Amino acid sequence: MALQRWQRLLPGLWAGWLLCVALLATPAGFALLPQADAGRLAARMLAQEAYTSLALGLVMVLLERGAARRDGGLQFSWGFGLALGAIFCTVAGYFAIQPMMPAARLGQGPLSFGALHAISSSFYALKCILVMTLAWRATLSPRPSS
Repeated sequence: MALQRWQRLLPGLWAGWLLCVALLATPAGFALLPQADAGRLAARMLAQEAYTSLALGLVMVLLERGAARRDGGLQFSWGFGLALGAIFCTVAGYFAIQPMMPAARLGQGPLSFGALHAISSSFYALKCILVMTLAWRATLSPRPSS
């Protein structure tokens, strides 16, 4: 029963964390600090978010696998796919794209800083959609019995 509760709770907390970073914390930094300081603050927050997303994504994958085993359902469920998609977006958007950004800021590399930022932001937006869908689906599942 406790695992079912976590399976319902974690996607909402994860979605809240993502939206807080994207819609509140990052814009506030750019509104109050010089651009260079705000950029460093945003980079730090996004680093923390990326590692948190990896951890929460892994937990959600394990919870979805456990639910599939418990319920005798498909081993690959929608929830499992959404969690894997969010992990992919984190790896691609933060761990693959972000390391190229300092060189791009100096005019090096095949893509400009703006292009890399747009790609990274797109992965973040897609991750938000996937996690919010996971949270929405958690509200549709039957409530665990007490």
